Amino acid sequence: MTTRRGFLVGGSMLGAVMGSRISTAESTSPRDERAAWVTHLKRVAEPVLTHWAAGTLQSAMPVEAAPGHVETQRPGTHLEAVGRLLCGIAPWLELEDESNAGEAALRVRFRALSKEGIARGVEKSSPTYLKFGATAQTLVDSSFLALALLRAPKHLMGAMDASTRTNFVEALVAARVVKPGMNNWLLFAAMNEACLFTLGHEWKREVVEFGLDKHRGWYLGDGTFGDGPHLHWDYYNSFVIQPYLLQIFETLGAELPAFAEFAAEEKKHAVRYATVQERLISVDGSYPAVGRSIAYRCGAFHLLADVARRGMLPTEIAPNQVRCALSAVIERTLGARGTFDEAGWLRIGLAGHQPGLGETYISTGSLYLCSFAFLPLGLAAGDVFWSGPRVRWSAQRIWSGESVLADHAQD
Repeated sequence: MTTRRGFLVGGSMLGAVMGSRISTAESTSPRDERAAWVTHLKRVAEPVLTHWAAGTLQSAMPVEAAPGHVETQRPGTHLEAVGRLLCGIAPWLELEDESNAGEAALRVRFRALSKEGIARGVEKSSPTYLKFGATAQTLVDSSFLALALLRAPKHLMGAMDASTRTNFVEALVAARVVKPGMNNWLLFAAMNEACLFTLGHEWKREVVEFGLDKHRGWYLGDGTFGDGPHLHWDYYNSFVIQPYLLQIFETLGAELPAFAEFAAEEKKHAVRYATVQERLISVDGSYPAVGRSIAYRCGAFHLLADVARRGMLPTEIAPNQVRCALSAVIERTLGARGTFDEAGWLRIGLAGHQPGLGETYISTGSLYLCSFAFLPLGLAAGDVFWSGPRVRWSAQRIWSGESVLADHAQD
């Protein structure tokens, strides 16, 4: 992104881990590890969803930003918070799994809050309207909200009544006034058109085809795209580019036969990039703090989480291996002291409160992109991602002296 970049949980197991940390001990059970992920999800999501549904998000959510940029970021920060949060937790909201009563009850409650929040957010006459099209940033975060609906077609998109559905369509249409730059922003516009297509509204094929054609030309090799024509040392292949390409092709693939070859190639690129991401996770869950938007914390592993959720991991990387690696990342970022303020809102930083890591386009709402790491919670508890035993991830195996196969470029 160039120009910016009180619930009581039912169920004894989930209740027992509220406030706990994700343990990285090999003796930790997969069941407890999933519960700890849900604990983190609840802590991140609770204040946003509660206030959004109550109509108090704009008055309750603090706006932290770089000095001198609070007021410029204020108009879009609330849409940032809800769009990014729902984008990350949508697969979990969509999940039909009653195996843990506490988690299931929380999911039902958060579905209801999301439904109410969406209705409020797209109602133009409401003081809680999220001002689609009012600033350039609303193109970005309307698309995250659109992606959330595509990831939860039953419990988000399907839960909207006729009035909300109409208002949502009008909100996405309003965001068309923002002209995307020649970079990953082209995919934000394309995602909104994909959502409009799914909602049965007239969509702009040329917007989608232009964005896909440009990104096809920006492929640089070994699973990596430029953000525009050049390479940038950052996490935007994961924050935006490749998860967006995967979803756009999933939603519109049948409508875009001219891009069938690119769609097949992108699956290979995504697997390669996810493989690299798994290797970037150090033995303690830290990872290179390079590039802009590093305050998105564990959201840097959006693509790895999405590839795992989609069951696309290569054979040499076990799903439960990725679970263990992401658990460490989530704990190092969301579990760091100072990450949340006294009222439970996220604060700028990577490993705690580090306001210096926030670019001028970063504000409180931006930080909820961290929720993208939660995508695998959309897999049932019985999936091997969750049921498999704890194992070491690549960095742990290599740096403990174990002999493993060498890594190789894709192309």
